[in-house]
Amino acid sequence: MANRMTINYEKKPCYDIVFTEDFSLLADELAAFGIEERRLAIICDTNTERLFADAVSSILAEHCKKLIVHAFPAGEENKTLDTVREIYKHLIEEKFDRKDMLIALGGGVVGDITGFAAATYLRGVDFVQIPTTLIAQSDSSIGGKTGVDFDGYKNMVGAFYMPKLVYMNVETLKKLDDRQFYAGFAEVMKHGLIKDALYYEWLLNHMYEIHDRDINTLLEMVERSCGIKKLVVEKDPTEKGDRALLNFGHTIGHAIEKAKHFSLMHGECISLGMVAAAFISWKRGNLSMEEYYEVRDMFVPFNLPISVEDIDPQEILSLTKSDKKMDAGQIKFVLLKKVGKAVIDRSVTDEEILAAVQEILFSDEDAKQ
Repeated sequence: MANRMTINYEKKPCYDIVFTEDFSLLADELAAFGIEERRLAIICDTNTERLFADAVSSILAEHCKKLIVHAFPAGEENKTLDTVREIYKHLIEEKFDRKDMLIALGGGVVGDITGFAAATYLRGVDFVQIPTTLIAQSDSSIGGKTGVDFDGYKNMVGAFYMPKLVYMNVETLKKLDDRQFYAGFAEVMKHGLIKDALYYEWLLNHMYEIHDRDINTLLEMVERSCGIKKLVVEKDPTEKGDRALLNFGHTIGHAIEKAKHFSLMHGECISLGMVAAAFISWKRGNLSMEEYYEVRDMFVPFNLPISVEDIDPQEILSLTKSDKKMDAGQIKFVLLKKVGKAVIDRSVTDEEILAAVQEILFSDEDAKQ
């Protein structure tokens, strides 16, 4: 039994998201795309290869013309054009053509890389998302953004390219280590903060079930997060307007990620970026002091950081100027008007950014607490 959600593109049905607890429906779902006459390439990293590649391969191998697995080293540092080049090489060697299909099996890095490879190999081949991490299931696998980092700058090379299907087996979330699970939860919290105060409250009220990774709670959480992202990406599929709201916390978060040389996980950096953005929102009078501290402190029980060591505020400011979200020389900063309502603001000053970074900078006083 599975729930479904249809994502529309330009007001027409584009692809379905399937929410389920195992891989048992995968072959039936892909049969709709005629896989018996197609070659399939499962693209994964070394982590998801170890955890899930055999299970998915055994389900699909007898239903397709040919199946190969291509695994690349796990880690954000491998989200590069060199990794994509190796995928191209493998596909060419296996004589993949335009009728064949790629399958992204893994987290956000795998989904972004596979989608970009699919968008550009032979000017476009079909691909399917099978996200296995919380960050991918709740956020990055939805909406058709694909891409790679370039010289450490996040997602500077990419394309909008829609999958044929997104298949979510939330049971895979139980395989994540705690740090990776909670890093993904940062994007879940983001959805409530920018669009749905009731959902944000629901997350706080279901804290213990989330910690226990109760399967029914995970299913509802992932589906509700995807529902929020669906509303945003359908309204603005190529990020010309409101879709930028999904970047709440990402401007400063991406800068910290680069400054720390990817030693922090993406979600941990986004948590810090959201605290910084909430701080600016408070100082502008959008949030009360109590609301700011409540938002900040709610990251703590979900094992997400609210302060960071060894960063230079001036370096972070400089890195924000290189962010892909710059628009005609201005940063499209996302602030909170209140919990559950975010706005895009182009007037955030350098001084406000520096003050916000100073707010999240770990100090001797923090160590005493």
